[in-house]
Amino acid sequence: MTSATVKGHVQRVVIIGAGLAGLSAAVRLAAAGRDVTVLEQADVPGGKAGLIERGGFRFDTGPTVLTMPDLIEETFQSVGEDMSGHLVLNEVVPAYRAHYPDGSTLQAYADRETMAQEISRVCGAREADGYLRLADYLRRLYLAEYEQFINRNTDGPFDSHLPSLAKLAALGAFGGMEARIRRYLHDPRTIRLFSFQALYAGVAPHRARALYAIISYMDTVAGVYFPQGGMHRLPSALAELAERHGVTFRYAERVERIETGFTGRARAVVTAEGDRLPADAVVVTADPALAYPQMLGRTPRRIRTLRFSPSCFLMLAGAPRGDHERAHHAIHFGRSWRRGFDELTRGGRLMSDPSFLVSTPTVTDPGLAPSGCHSHYVLFPTPNLADGRVDWARQRGPYLDLVRHTLDVHGYRELADHPQAVDVTTPADWLRRGCPAGSPFSAAHTLRQTGPFRTPNLLGENIVFAGAGTHPGVGIPMALISGRLAAERITGPLRQTAPRPSVPAGHLATGGAQ
Repeated sequence: MTSATVKGHVQRVVIIGAGLAGLSAAVRLAAAGRDVTVLEQADVPGGKAGLIERGGFRFDTGPTVLTMPDLIEETFQSVGEDMSGHLVLNEVVPAYRAHYPDGSTLQAYADRETMAQEISRVCGAREADGYLRLADYLRRLYLAEYEQFINRNTDGPFDSHLPSLAKLAALGAFGGMEARIRRYLHDPRTIRLFSFQALYAGVAPHRARALYAIISYMDTVAGVYFPQGGMHRLPSALAELAERHGVTFRYAERVERIETGFTGRARAVVTAEGDRLPADAVVVTADPALAYPQMLGRTPRRIRTLRFSPSCFLMLAGAPRGDHERAHHAIHFGRSWRRGFDELTRGGRLMSDPSFLVSTPTVTDPGLAPSGCHSHYVLFPTPNLADGRVDWARQRGPYLDLVRHTLDVHGYRELADHPQAVDVTTPADWLRRGCPAGSPFSAAHTLRQTGPFRTPNLLGENIVFAGAGTHPGVGIPMALISGRLAAERITGPLRQTAPRPSVPAGHLATGGAQ
């Protein structure tokens, strides 16, 4: 099936935003011979994948979990380069360490046999056998979804590939995610480990559709990675790649509006300083909920009625290493699993018994902190500002105290008592940074906001969206795919110079740890 493309000859392309989606689009368009200019309001590339350097610590401000490294390799190969000379990706082993209320822990490994042995040790041989069958199911589900529903442009629900839809239905993809996982697993601990990823898509695990279980596949079966030098090294490497191939970057440039003609066709991009950049096509990576009113001067009904994912309270802090052996990614599950997520997603309240994430990237890359210290990324899920009832102007301090107390209770005493170079982000801060509803995770992946029902990435004759708010959605792999799909709306299908990651290689770009 051939998807619609931008009308008319396109040589000059202006990309608004140097996040991962914009960078992916820039590289692909440069490879196709287009003249590309990227406008970025920050001083550096990365978008949400930003960087704070303070007191000898380097903190990533955005995503911490990198999967499907094949997509990065493919981006480099699209312009004839080898990623290994510019970006080192280390596999994180174990990918996660899960902590449960009963005091038990479960390590998550990408290697199936190692994971089965770990589950057998903690939960018994029957549960390990169920995991192996679940891993097979997740792989089949991933293969059924990837090419037709993730890795190509779609022009609406009637553009769906019917045989693939039938295959997904036969796999139970439109049924409940947790119910499907319970067909294979019976221990509450493994069920949580393989279903919490639904929250990445903005949906409580017990309310998500099984089709979102492919996120679990990417995380716990296909492998998790970390760039040497921190997550911000990824957008930096992609920006350097784009520049080597002729892309022009203009940083600290805020876009005022997209100039359109009578038919709605974009003619230029106008900056806040009054510069006018003529364009044959424009790629917009700002969230559609902001781009429409701020850059296009209108807000369609489908944008006004979007539902957004939950947000988060993020604390970045350094601390002495202490006596405990830390994991790169540690997930701490609360006791009240369903109630906690319902408080968050339906009640608009803070979780009374929170589940939370602590990433300690210095486990993998000690150079991100001074000698004898760890850097920590502490994330507590919260309601977004549209659904929530939290006054963050008042609650910022008290909730930070609660976070530090919770960390102390869970064994992070040095982080609770002696935090260094602390930086805190609340949903109100996310809103100020350009995240609609104060959520860095964009529109929730409800069934009516997924795939062909998500905000379309082609608007009118020559405006193209990329990023989390459009197809295929949230996460680093989706951002990279989104950028390529945006480029293909301009160029038509691009020649693939690397194997398509229909089954993630998992160990393609290893160098030591995530």
